[in-house]
Amino acid sequence: MDKQNKFSRRRFITLSLVATGGMCLLSRCVNPPLSSWRFLTGQESVLLDALVEQIIPADEWPGGRDAGVTNFIDKQLVGPYTRYQESYRKGLHAIQETCKTKFQKQFENLSWEEQTQFLKKMEAGKMEGKAWKKGFDREFFELIRNHAMQGFYGSPRHGGNKNNVSYKMMALDYPVIIGQNRYKK
Repeated sequence: MDKQNKFSRRRFITLSLVATGGMCLLSRCVNPPLSSWRFLTGQESVLLDALVEQIIPADEWPGGRDAGVTNFIDKQLVGPYTRYQESYRKGLHAIQETCKTKFQKQFENLSWEEQTQFLKKMEAGKMEGKAWKKGFDREFFELIRNHAMQGFYGSPRHGGNKNNVSYKMMALDYPVIIGQNRYKK
């Protein structure tokens, strides 16, 4: 047997490790990294951003989107709000399907006024279509509105109220941080 064709164990292990590492790197390039969302898909988060911005619009203060309300809802849907996961999936899908049928656009691509009118109709329980039967339109609107308010006005530790925006807006002292004697400014 020729010594040049002989494969040593050490050389075999080295080549195996290099090949395995290459496959891992290649698979990372082919498959994009996982979403930063816990429950929501990327598309659902874009839609929810548009919804919470309608519910809490920006003025001289940041609105629902910039206050991290979507992050709050997403975080809570894998925690204390797990019971609402099915409602969110169903409701967000129903909004997009209704918009595609009625406007040939996604909700987030509608004008501000069209979005407002859509949500007013939803709040009033006057949506048409199979997905909105038995008052689901009104029920889902109330769910999003309530969660948006909780995310905007609640403690930032729960994922919303980014940079204490609502506390600043209402000129409230910032909450005491456990272990400190005074309010943080």
